[in-house]
Amino acid sequence: MEWSHPIGVWIGAIGTLALFSLIYRENRLYRLFEHLFIGLAAGYTIKAVWTETLKPQWWIPMTQEGRWPWVFALAGGALFYTIFTKKYNWMSRISIGVLLGFAAGQSFQATANVYIPQIRGSFKPLWVKPDMIPAGSMVTPLGQTLSNILFVLIIVSVMTYFFFSFEQRNKALVTTARTGRLMLMFAFGAIFGSTVMARMALLIDRVWFLMNRWLGIG
Repeated sequence: MEWSHPIGVWIGAIGTLALFSLIYRENRLYRLFEHLFIGLAAGYTIKAVWTETLKPQWWIPMTQEGRWPWVFALAGGALFYTIFTKKYNWMSRISIGVLLGFAAGQSFQATANVYIPQIRGSFKPLWVKPDMIPAGSMVTPLGQTLSNILFVLIIVSVMTYFFFSFEQRNKALVTTARTGRLMLMFAFGAIFGSTVMARMALLIDRVWFLMNRWLGIG
């Protein structure tokens, strides 16, 4: 083992082992490095907000490009801090209301940009003609037709499961709803599997760091 590692590697290795100590049980060492990580993350976030947002989009346009109306953004941001006073905390609601309004509008736009194309894409033809297949595609018209039919059947069964306007007594309706629930379980299982794989990728990265960068193995 080489002892000429940079200080940063040693700090990373000790921090990694301290966080992995939670596997045994929660302890003071884990909580210490947890608080250190949160503090470093908060400091990095403050720096990133200034260097990536406030400075290029607010400070430089206001001070160097002559866009002086941006100074009013400082007053609006300062109103947020009135929430810490009992006498003037009502003033913070002005900035909070404006911010929530902008955030709600952007969230609605983002949601529409994501789900409207998905809804439009769910209307698939149940019979695919040869001229509907892109040139050079390996998919046959019959294969694409079967794929579209299966896709539509899954959508209908899933939507039937969420149809709660009346009690489902019809046998065909109940069977379709159960099939939809089964399809949802498959989808949630795939999502959970991808989440586990992402966590495993993080674990593999940390183990590789400890073995290769810290211990010099491999």
